[in-house]
Amino acid sequence: MKTAELDYDLPEKLIAQEPIEPRDSSRLLVIDKINASIAHKRFGNIGDYLNTGDLLVANDTKVLPARIKGKKSDTGANIEVLLLAEHDNGSWEVLAKPAKRLSKNTEIEFDDDLKAKVISSLENGRRMLSFKSKQPLMNVFERLGKTPLPPYITKPLAKPERYQTIYANKQESAAAPTAGLHFTKELIDALKNKGVNLAHVSLRIGLDTFQPIREKEVSKHRMHSEQYELNKKTADLLNETKKNGNRIVAVGTTSARVLETALKNSVYKEVSGNTDIFIYPGYRFRAVDAMITNFHLPRSTLLAMVSAFAGLSTIKKAYEEAVREKYRFFSFGDAMLIL
Repeated sequence: MKTAELDYDLPEKLIAQEPIEPRDSSRLLVIDKINASIAHKRFGNIGDYLNTGDLLVANDTKVLPARIKGKKSDTGANIEVLLLAEHDNGSWEVLAKPAKRLSKNTEIEFDDDLKAKVISSLENGRRMLSFKSKQPLMNVFERLGKTPLPPYITKPLAKPERYQTIYANKQESAAAPTAGLHFTKELIDALKNKGVNLAHVSLRIGLDTFQPIREKEVSKHRMHSEQYELNKKTADLLNETKKNGNRIVAVGTTSARVLETALKNSVYKEVSGNTDIFIYPGYRFRAVDAMITNFHLPRSTLLAMVSAFAGLSTIKKAYEEAVREKYRFFSFGDAMLIL
């Protein structure tokens, strides 16, 4: 498959610059794969397409205030780092700007307390840093860091909590699992009253969220590994749902990655680890029956995944219609339900 097949034309004015209020008032484009139909709804009406016994599986990761500004200790040159992932030895993988100024052993000062040293250089502008502070690092990151909005969002975010899902729990990601941003507490309560269940998995969203597919052929792209976790409660709910013949509905591509990675011999168990699974057209889904997702960037791994799930021609048709109907695109944009 050629990466150019994942291209499409998008007017810049359709890139959502701010979240809509309330969360569930966003639009919802519904694709029914069986009869190849497309419907236009509101997200608050998603319960019309969910049945008693269905299981929504959402990524409960929370976005770190991961964008931190500092200066080189020797020259005073400005440096910005984006926290990507904490490693076992307490070091952090970061995306640095400008990375060319950060060679091994370079020291960075963020304030009087927080300092860091470059341990090693990685590809694509990434560096491994060792941080030093008298306070717990997460507390310091909370104080100094800013919410790392995607580069296509140029308008300042008035309420940082709007780039978090209402069920966000574990503060460990460089970006939000944006399909979940549309849920309100009232909507979740209404779905539960209908008999729709909700379970959580965790996937630490990292570097690949910001990286397009640069290879000419999709299959030659290599995903970076991301940490995931699926607990026993969720595993039991997944197995029960499958046993009863009900649907597993992935809330976002990150949840779908975990579900497809963790299913072994048609059974779910409590598990944690790393996944570099790359899902693109030709992949046969084993775990996910339906998917809630946003509208994704051209040539992205996320667009490749939804094209694998719905079919490339179906997604192309849906995106063309979404552009005609002036849907809002990307992180703060509207949603899609693929049945």
